[in-house]
Amino acid sequence: MRLHKFGRLSSFQVILLGFAAVILIGAFLLMLPISSKEGIITPFSDAIFTSTSAVCVTGLIVQDTATYWSYFGQAIILILIQIGGLGVVTVAASVSILAGRKIGLGQRSTMQEAMSAPSVGGIVRLTWFILKGVL
Repeated sequence: MRLHKFGRLSSFQVILLGFAAVILIGAFLLMLPISSKEGIITPFSDAIFTSTSAVCVTGLIVQDTATYWSYFGQAIILILIQIGGLGVVTVAASVSILAGRKIGLGQRSTMQEAMSAPSVGGIVRLTWFILKGVL
């Protein structure tokens, strides 16, 4: 099967879509009643703002984290902050490495752009170093 020129995503598009996906998944998880201490559904605007703020590591909040969010909600926010701080591509690469998958040249190129590395060489080694530091 042949892919047309629009069938492939650029590194920028992969990174952008990765961040958008993490933010949306985080927002939907924060909307769940289990995420708030009172067991209510959080409005989408509050959830998307909190999720975006966590992933982008800005620290802005709509609801007080300690009083509004349950332990589940706080854990979701913590995970979003970790993913945002490490970078979506680094987290995805870490999962691939831990699963024992080989990282191809295209993925290494995307990782290079996401990490602002000078070259593709040593990207997997750098990801291992980051992963060891986090764990």
